[in-house]
Amino acid sequence: MSIEVGSKLQGKVTGITNFGAFVELPEGATGLVHISEVADNYVKDINEHLKVGDEVEVKVINVEKDGKIGLSIKKAKDRPERPERPQYERGERRESRGGYSGGNSQRSRNAKSNENRAPKENFESKMARFLKDSEDRLASLKRNTESKRGGRGARRG
Repeated sequence: MSIEVGSKLQGKVTGITNFGAFVELPEGATGLVHISEVADNYVKDINEHLKVGDEVEVKVINVEKDGKIGLSIKKAKDRPERPERPQYERGERRESRGGYSGGNSQRSRNAKSNENRAPKENFESKMARFLKDSEDRLASLKRNTESKRGGRGARRG
């Protein structure tokens, strides 16, 4: 049985470092389980999860050209798949969850807010308005700072 990416194997922990654990696989090959692949939650100290001599099930996640084998304990565990969330089309609304809706109150609120909303402004007009506001603020700021400096060099007129 050759070691291929995606295969699940039984192995024995032969060494532990601060960055992971070395696991001896069948046929004498050794792979590394990085500390981030030991458990689903954050692992601060790998010694709290593994000991030398432990038998573990691992999944091969990569095999380098130079022979290094990357392993994962957390990916070897069979988990039930999470149910997929329903996909909604853009603009489609989900049904409200519980509570009294009061008839068509939501529809009437939306209609009122649409009546009060200004027509959509295009990018150029927004940019022109922004530039005008910005220039007005800058001119006001310059006037205020020049008048506060005082002294002989401030304003000559």
